[in-house]
Parts: sequence; C-alpha cells; structure tokens
Amino acid sequence: MDKVTADIKEQIDSNKVLIFMKGSPYQPQCGFSAKVAQILFSYDVEFSYIDVLEFPEVRQTLPSISNWPTFPQLFVDGELIGGCDIVTELHESEELKDILS
Repeated sequence: MDKVTADIKEQIDSNKVLIFMKGSPYQPQCGFSAKVAQILFSYDVEFSYIDVLEFPEVRQTLPSISNWPTFPQLFVDGELIGGCDIVTELHESEELKDILS
C-alpha cells in the first residue's frame, strides 16, 4: 500500500465524521461541497475535512479506495455515506441525524 492510500485510510479511520471536499466548509469551491458542509453545520456536529484541491494526490487516489467517483465524499465512523445527492436525501428523510449520532 502506498503512502497516499495509507494516509487516506488513516484519516478515514481516525475521524468520526470526515468530508473530502473541494475547498473548505467555510470557503467551498463547488456547490455540491457547499451543500454537504451546510447540511453538516445544521446538525451542530463536529467534523473534519480534507480539501482535495489542496491535495491532488488524495483527489486522484480516494475514488479507487471508496469506489465513489465524485466529490464531496462523506465518511462517518469509517464508512462512506455518499456524495451530495445521498447526503441530501438522508438529511431530508431525517436518517442522517441517526447516522451522525
């Protein structure tokens, strides 16, 4: 396993709620990343993020680890929850609250 893959897996395992996104939660660089960050803020939950624009090697490697091609990618307790569409659906159905708690 290369260092980038090992580092990504370590981040996923060591953060309860982690979003790989374009930009930061406070300065998102894409609308989908902005939407997921706003949803997370609405739950008043602590979360970490990794800006894939700042780390191109993560942006290139993560899709092969998660089997998810696009960003953002939300992980909770080491499991991929999904991207913007899935997170939005879970939020609207109130299932996300249980996932995050």
